[in-house]
Amino acid sequence: MFKLGLSLFLVSVIAIALSRRIRLSARYEREPKKLTPWNAMDKGIDPTEDRT
Repeated sequence: MFKLGLSLFLVSVIAIALSRRIRLSARYEREPKKLTPWNAMDKGIDPTEDRT
């Protein structure tokens, strides 16, 4: 029983360490690359104002 618990612990530590180092590619990013008027309203920016 002790060996099973120890091996599960080691596997979980290795999995967590790898997940912190490896990042998903950019195609899975949730943030849009270009701020659309709809997304600007979500961030509290008025899309009708001219931002020059």
